[in-house]
Amino acid sequence: MKAKTTKFGEAVAGYLFLMPSFVGFIIFTGFPVIGSLLLSFSDWNMITPPVAVGLSNYQKLPSDPLLMQSLSNTAYFSLLSVPLNILLALLLAILINNKLRGTNFLKAAYFLPTIYSTVAVALIWQWIYDYRTGLLNYFFGLIHLGPYPWLTSTKLAMISVVGVAVWRGVGYNMLIFLAGLQGVSVDLYEAARIDGTNQWQMFWHVTVPMISPSTFFVTITSIINSFQVFDITTVLTAGGPGNATNTLVMLIYQHAFQFFRMGYASAIAYVLFGIVLVLTLIQTTLSKRWVHY
Repeated sequence: MKAKTTKFGEAVAGYLFLMPSFVGFIIFTGFPVIGSLLLSFSDWNMITPPVAVGLSNYQKLPSDPLLMQSLSNTAYFSLLSVPLNILLALLLAILINNKLRGTNFLKAAYFLPTIYSTVAVALIWQWIYDYRTGLLNYFFGLIHLGPYPWLTSTKLAMISVVGVAVWRGVGYNMLIFLAGLQGVSVDLYEAARIDGTNQWQMFWHVTVPMISPSTFFVTITSIINSFQVFDITTVLTAGGPGNATNTLVMLIYQHAFQFFRMGYASAIAYVLFGIVLVLTLIQTTLSKRWVHY
């Protein structure tokens, strides 16, 4: 009887500790999610009362050229940034895992951009990319190349944004891969050496399968983050030139807080949610074939 009372008391204490987080989640996440869903079926300018319009907002989406361009820009950003981020993070993690001299310094140096404010990072790179006084064009000038309009060219602007995003995010993913690499048993490598495998075979048949959970996590989070890109593009290019770097989240912000079309902005937000959900479900389904726990 005493044991049951103790367990009940522990359970109550646990729920009480969880309660603040749960209440915060309901207030700051649950209610806004439900509210935005209801708003997506209405027309509201944040001044007059909302007017129900049914599926009208969703019916307008396919014929919105700016939405299609923003979706294309976001997909392009994701296709460039995600593979680059994953590959660079893995290469850096392998380099640091070799326990060479100065690896602690390298680990800190690669991770530092992750903890910097995104706005500060974007402002620094805005100066680096500057057409006249930028550091990047200065170095290209030393070898008699350039200058290049990194942020004002429709061809280079998104590539420049991708470079900043990868530079800022690679450190976090590097630590995830490093944790995975350090979790691989040395016995597996010893057994592979006894079987006569070379370094490439050892990496492909031992390391890659053993760090597949880390790869899966990095892939999922990188894709989700890439579809939510907003602050870097806002500060670096403001969506320009000619909407070449306008993304879905930027478009949601513009419709909501510049054009005061909260209903239409909410509809776009749920389209974005649907895209991310489908991509996540596809990856989760496919992960059963290649992720080894």
